[in-house]
Amino acid sequence: MKKILVLFIIMFSFFTKGNAQYSELATNFKFNGIDGNIIDINDYKNKVIVVVNVASRCGFTNQYEDLQQLWVDYKDKDVIVIGVPSDNFRQEPGSNKEIKNFCETNFGIDFPITEKANVIGSNSHPFFLWAKQNHGVSAVPKWNFHKIIVGKNGKILETFSSITKPSSKKFIKTIEKEIRN
Repeated sequence: MKKILVLFIIMFSFFTKGNAQYSELATNFKFNGIDGNIIDINDYKNKVIVVVNVASRCGFTNQYEDLQQLWVDYKDKDVIVIGVPSDNFRQEPGSNKEIKNFCETNFGIDFPITEKANVIGSNSHPFFLWAKQNHGVSAVPKWNFHKIIVGKNGKILETFSSITKPSSKKFIKTIEKEIRN
């Protein structure tokens, strides 16, 4: 019986969302923007923030279109979209200038994009280390176009894998529910 109890504890510990103590909030972080500017998440306090690791040579790259549409439809409703280019999955080899050009030319992107950053491992951008610490492994990108939704309170509301499109009903429902809160 003791072995079964230990087995259950181990099994279900993998499904937790971290310790969620939140000694810091998302608004404590900054990214270097792709244009050399600073993207200070504190500027988006009390807004819904969607942080997505992106790549231009990925099978999910067409999600840029949905992300841009999300930005257009919801930026006046206090929703911010931030793209974080990463080569962690070997699908974003370009320079920041090439990435910016690709995004603008192919998808008309005008939401904030950071410079290329690590999103997995110990050298990850501090935002992604914070996300893992406070929300658990579901906040760690398993591939490009992993989405982290930060609620108006600065805490992670929900995460979505690459296969969930930003235009999906579940994703939009999560955004709209937080807007109403």
